[in-house]
Amino acid sequence: MRKKRTYRSKMRILADMMRAIQNEGEDGAGPTRILYGANLSHDRLTQYIDELLGKQLITETEIEDQSRVYLLTEKGREFLREFVRIERFSEAFGIEI
Repeated sequence: MRKKRTYRSKMRILADMMRAIQNEGEDGAGPTRILYGANLSHDRLTQYIDELLGKQLITETEIEDQSRVYLLTEKGREFLREFVRIERFSEAFGIEI
């Protein structure tokens, strides 16, 4: 018998990416850290990075060795706080988001 595969919602993927960035602290997270932290392919990573940048939930910065790092904006931190609240609320009723 095959186990039914569950897929993450887009909101869950974005939240996972933002958590990966948050977990790296004030120095920010590079693309590889986000890729592994959110369990994404490179194509999906770049697509969602562009979306998070466009919605001003994260910012992109270049560091000395010309690497890119991403940081949460205040708007991004607020999104993540509200997502956690919604997540807890929905789990209390047995609903997956």
